[in-house]
Parts: sequence; C-alpha cells; structure tokens
Amino acid sequence: MKLTLPTLPPATPGQLAWAAFGSALLELSLAAILLAAFVEKAAPPQDLPWKPFSLNHPLGLATDAKLALITADPARCRAVLLAEDVGFAAAPDRTEGFCTTAGSVRLGDAKLSPNGPVMRCDLALTYEVWRRHVVEPAARKTLGSDLSRVEHLGTYACRNIYGKSDARPSNHATASALDVAGFRLADGRQVSVLRDYDGEDPEAAFLQEVRRGACRLFGATLGPDYNAAHADHFHLDMSPYSLCR
Repeated sequence: MKLTLPTLPPATPGQLAWAAFGSALLELSLAAILLAAFVEKAAPPQDLPWKPFSLNHPLGLATDAKLALITADPARCRAVLLAEDVGFAAAPDRTEGFCTTAGSVRLGDAKLSPNGPVMRCDLALTYEVWRRHVVEPAARKTLGSDLSRVEHLGTYACRNIYGKSDARPSNHATASALDVAGFRLADGRQVSVLRDYDGEDPEAAFLQEVRRGACRLFGATLGPDYNAAHADHFHLDMSPYSLCR
C-alpha cells in the first residue's frame, strides 16, 4: 500500500520573517557567548565587575564600582581588609553630640604619619588603594624614590565645616576624612603641599598626579586650588557626591 503524505501549504511572509528573526537571534546569542568567553579570558580582573576585588590588582575599569559596593557595607569592608591581610584594629566607638567614630578602625602599617589615626572603614580601604596604586607608583616614576610616609593632619575632629556653628557637620566629624599635608620619600626628601604644589618641578608634578588619582577614588578631594583653607593639605573624604577642586 502506498502512503501519500499531505502537502504542506507554502510559508506565509509573516512565518518567513519570524524564521529569519529566530535565526538572527540565535546567531546573536552565539556571538554574545563567544564574546563573553573571550572577554573572560583576555580582560584583566580589575576590568571585570564580576571578578573579586583585590588590593593586588591595579586600577581598572571596574575598580570604582567594586569599591562602591564594598565600602557601602562596613562589615564587608572589614572582611575585605582581613582577606587582603591589611593589618587593622577596631577603634573604640565614641559619640560626642552629632559626632561619632562608630565602626572605625586603625590601620597598622599603612605608612601614615602620625600612625594609626581613627578612620571609618571605607576611608581606610580607599586610602590603601590610593596609596598602593596612585601615590607609590607616582613617587617612583616622577621622583625616582619609594614612598616612606604619608604625612597627615588628622582624621577625626568633632566640628562643623570650617568650625562654623551654622555650617553642616564636617566629614571629619565621622572620621571619614583625611587631611594629607605631604609625603616623605625613602631617600630622605620631603614633599609638602604648601611648599611644592605650585611649580614646574617634579615635586609639583607628583602632587598633581596624586591629587588626580585621589579625585577618582574619594568622594571629595580639595586642595590649594579650592581655597586658602586648603593651601597646606589635600582634604580627602568619603562624601556621597563627587567634588574635585
């Protein structure tokens, strides 16, 4: 007995269009998978937001986003310091009116002078990134010497901005600001914000470079270009907004 297969009707223009769309979508999906595999293999971890953060990684395309996620959670921030072998001790919680040091830490060997100031954890971690991947490379490249110390004027101070009674609280009131006055090099030289910021010499170039690096990492970076009150230091804080002056 001979079977006769039914004759299918010709595809309509709409069916042909959907078939073409499905084929194109499949090709795009395969291309996306191949591209993702290539990026995963070729791109460095500091450029990939899904890769874990590490202080050993140089600054990359995803560094800022990774830091923002980590520093938004104090417990996670401290966990990262521990995982990265950054020595620190918890600082005693202190409250004075609108001022507090709750959740702050004291870094161990962070090349700060004076050593071990009280710092909120997000400031401490961001400082470590800045020191390791901005300040130290700039010192070697521009000044031909390793960094010895970062000289600062303090972190915590219970006060409003500029000490004015009618101003909003300073970031120093929560230990989330660091005032950097200068840098000491391994060869004995000292670089001062007050003395060396303006000029065409290597010291001025170094200060400009570390300021630009700070602008990327910290919330607000204020220096001699901002006003006379910052003529002798860089103010680095963890403001939620970005200000680079």
